[in-house]
Order: sequence, then structure tokens, then C-alpha cells
Amino acid sequence: MSEPISYEAFLQRTDLAFAEWVDGKVIVKPSETSRHQDLAVFLSASLCFFVEEHGLGWTLSRFQIKLSPDLPGREPDLFFVHHANPAKLRTYYLEGPADLIVEIISPESRKRDQKEKFSEYERAGVKEYWLIDYEREQAKFYHLNERGIYQAALLDEGVFRSEVLEGLELDTAWLWQEPLPPLMHVLKVWGLI
Repeated sequence: MSEPISYEAFLQRTDLAFAEWVDGKVIVKPSETSRHQDLAVFLSASLCFFVEEHGLGWTLSRFQIKLSPDLPGREPDLFFVHHANPAKLRTYYLEGPADLIVEIISPESRKRDQKEKFSEYERAGVKEYWLIDYEREQAKFYHLNERGIYQAALLDEGVFRSEVLEGLELDTAWLWQEPLPPLMHVLKVWGLI
């Protein structure tokens, strides 16, 4: 068993890829499946374009977030930070909660994403949390309500409407297509091209 390390020491380690910091321990995450990577790239490209086109802020993937001093350092699959968000973008991490976090569930991450991270993101004040489960072809979306509790978002015929990214409508059927739809198709549906 290794000795606990500080978050600052964790950030300075160059031998850690796909790792998180929890209670002074380094949690190394296993390699992801090709389907996981496809979904991550698809969502990242789509959201990056939407955010850039509307001048909303930053979309980052595979980047550390230190949610608050008393919560772990996590590395979500994807997250969005609005220009108005007081969180600070540092060289190696975001200090404070993102506005929207996307986690793509892998078999080994199911409990962590649905329970541990769900609770941490809720406590930190992440306004919107998306859980994409490609094995079960399920997508769950949560909005932080006025009491600071996640409430499941309702879909309209399989379409999710984001509260954080106003105007963004995600057809969940896209997520299960083989292959995933081309970015140009998504951008046309969104009226961006």
C-alpha cells in the first residue's frame, strides 16, 4: 500500500495517465474500449462546436477537476465551464466545479460514476450531469434543482434539452448508432451550418 500524497504532488506526477486522486490515493483507471472512445470524441466534438459557436466558455476532456478542497480530484470524460463560472482554470486542473460533466460508463466505472461521482458532483454544485451507458444503451441526465439536489431530466421522445447549454438538444438515439452520426449531420440538426 502506497503512502498518501497531496493533490499538488499528484498533479506533478508525469507517469499518471487516466488517474484520479481520492483521499490522498492515486486511482489509476483502466484503458477504455473503442466504443467509449468513439462516444467521447463524438460528444466532445459536438459540444465543442456548440460552445464555440455560441461563445459560451470552455469544453475540456480528460482534464483534472478539483471540485472543492474537501472533495476528490476527478478526471471526467468531458466537461463544460461557462465564462461566468468563478472556477479557475489552472495549468493542470480546474479549481472548482464545472457547469456540466459527462461521464461515459464503462463496466468497471459503473458504481463510481453512478454513486460516488454522482454524490460528489451534486455536493460540489455541478449544474448538469450526464451519464451515458453504451452497454445498456441508456442515457440519464440530471439537473441541479434550487435545493442543490439532482433531479432527473425528462426526455421528449428521446431528446434531451440542456438547461446549462441553452438551445442544445441531444437526440439520444444518436448515441447508439453504429457508426455514430457524422458531426456535420449533428450541426445541421442544431442549425449551426
